Amino acid sequence: MSSSVMNWKNIYFVGIGGIGMSALARWFKANGFNVAGYDKTATVLVNTLVQEGIAVNLEDEVAVIPEAFITDPQQTLVVYTPAVPVQHKQMLYFRDHNFLILKRSQVLGMLTKNLRTVGVAGTHGKTTTSSMVAHILRDADVNSTAFLGGITQNYATNLLLNKPTENLESVVCVVEADEFDRSFLTLYPEIAIVTSTDADHLDIYGEHEAVLESFREYVSQIDEDGVLFMRYGLELAASTKARVYTYSLNEGDYHATNIHIENARFVFDIVYPDGVIKDIAMVIPGYHNIENSIAATAAALYLGVAPEKIKSALESYRGVKRRFEYQIENKDVVYIDDYAHHPTEIEAFLNSVKSLYPGKHVTAIFQPHLFSRTRDFADGFAQSLSIADRLLLLDIYPARELPIEGVSSKLLLDKVEILDKRILSKEEILQSLSDIRLEVVVTIGAGDIDTLVGPIRALLADPVTNN
Repeated sequence: MSSSVMNWKNIYFVGIGGIGMSALARWFKANGFNVAGYDKTATVLVNTLVQEGIAVNLEDEVAVIPEAFITDPQQTLVVYTPAVPVQHKQMLYFRDHNFLILKRSQVLGMLTKNLRTVGVAGTHGKTTTSSMVAHILRDADVNSTAFLGGITQNYATNLLLNKPTENLESVVCVVEADEFDRSFLTLYPEIAIVTSTDADHLDIYGEHEAVLESFREYVSQIDEDGVLFMRYGLELAASTKARVYTYSLNEGDYHATNIHIENARFVFDIVYPDGVIKDIAMVIPGYHNIENSIAATAAALYLGVAPEKIKSALESYRGVKRRFEYQIENKDVVYIDDYAHHPTEIEAFLNSVKSLYPGKHVTAIFQPHLFSRTRDFADGFAQSLSIADRLLLLDIYPARELPIEGVSSKLLLDKVEILDKRILSKEEILQSLSDIRLEVVVTIGAGDIDTLVGPIRALLADPVTNN
C-alpha cells in the first residue's frame, strides 16, 4: 500500500453520505482529485456533494459507477464505511478486481503523513480543542484544513478546507483523533494534544488499562521531531520520542492565571514558557473551555502564530454545536444544551453553569447514553448530577447496545443526592417544565435528547408558559 494519497488520481467513496466520509470526499475534490461515490439515500448532505460537482449514485449497481473509476485499479482508491453490507455489489466488484479498499480512518491516516498534522486526542475536550486550533489558524491566515467531530458555530461545518496549493506538505491539517474504536492509531501527527485519558468506551476496551495503552501507542506515533502537549498529570511522556510539554488550568508549562468572570464572560491570562497572553475574554464559558484554549494556544504558538492573533481568535471563537450551546439567555431564564455524556464532562459543565449563575436554581435534564457506560460509571454520574438543584432523568439511550439486567435510569436516580429528582418521558418533561418556575435549564446527553431542544426553547420563549 502506498503511504501517499497523492499517488491516486480517482477516489471513490462507498457510503459517501456520512458526515465523516463526505468531509473527506470534499477535501479530495477541493484539492484536485476526481471524486465520486455511492450512498443509498439522497440526503441533504448527498445533494450538497452533488451541487459541489461530485457524482453520487444511489443504486448498488456496478453499471452506475463512472467509467474513469473502474478502468484501472492502479488509478482509483476505494474508501468505504463499515456500515456497508458485505454483499454490496460495488464492493464485491472492487474486491474481485484488485482495487485498494480502505476505511476512512486509514485514508485519513495516510493523508496526515503528507501534511503538517495536529492530532487532538482525549476522552473529553477533543472536539472543542481541535476546533479552537482550527479557528486560530484560519483567523491567523495559516493555510490549513481541519477534520472535526462536531459542527463549528463559526463556520457551520465539520470541515475547513485549505487553499489549493501544489505544496500540500506545507498545509497544516487539524484532526480530531478519536479513540472510540482505536481509529486514532492510523494517525502520525507532528503535533499531538492529549486532553485526557479517563476510562471510557469500556464496552470496546474492556478495562481502563486498555484505554491507557491505546493512548500510549498513539503518542508513540508522533514524529520524533514533533511535539506532544499533554494535560498535566498524564503519564504518557515515556511512550514518545517527541518533545513533551504539559498544560492544565492551573499547572504545567502552559496554564491560566487571573481567572475571573466579567460581564458573564470568563476572563483570564495564559502563561506560556516565553511569556503571557493577558486578558482573554472568551465568548464560550466554562473552566474546562479555558483549559481547552490553553492546549490550543500551545499548538498555535508552536506553529508560529503571534500571541495577539491567538488572543483575538479565542475571543471570536463561538464554540461547537451542542457544547455549552446557549438556546435562550435573557433576564427571566437561561437555557443551555450540552453533549456531555461522561461524569467528568457533566461535573465540569454543571460547575461552570453554577459559577456563571450563582444563586440561580439549575434544572438539569439528562439522558444517559449506553447501558454499559451507565453501569460502569453509575456512582460518578450520580455525584456529578447532584450538582444540579433539580434533576429530570430520561430513560437510557441504548445506541448500539442491548439492555443489561439491573441497569436503568432508576439506578442513577437512587444514587443522586438531591431531593427534587424524577424519571420522565420526553412528553412528561415538557409538561413538567410548563408547570414550574424556571431560572436556569440545561439539557445534557449524547443520545437523541437533542430532539427536545427545539420544543424546550419554544416553551421557555413563551412568557405565558414560563411563569
